[in-house]
Amino acid sequence: MPKVRTPSPDTPPAEQSQAPMPESYEAALGELDTLVSRLESGDMPLEELLSGYQRGSALLQFCRDKLQAVEEQIKVLDQGTLKPWKPQ
Repeated sequence: MPKVRTPSPDTPPAEQSQAPMPESYEAALGELDTLVSRLESGDMPLEELLSGYQRGSALLQFCRDKLQAVEEQIKVLDQGTLKPWKPQ
């Protein structure tokens, strides 16, 4: 599977919000953490703030979806039946 490019701080805002999702929960969380730090710094132009917020919302949803899938798998395990995990 090819590596997914995560946007760098220098990536233009329009490309940032349309960037593909990271390969893993951990990568998404790391990108989200970096993005939140940049947003909180107050050093971003308004256009970048908006695209950063949009990207952060997408990353947050990605992380929530991953956690939900794992939570569902744990529920299955707790009931004594192992079913394959199908990521969404």
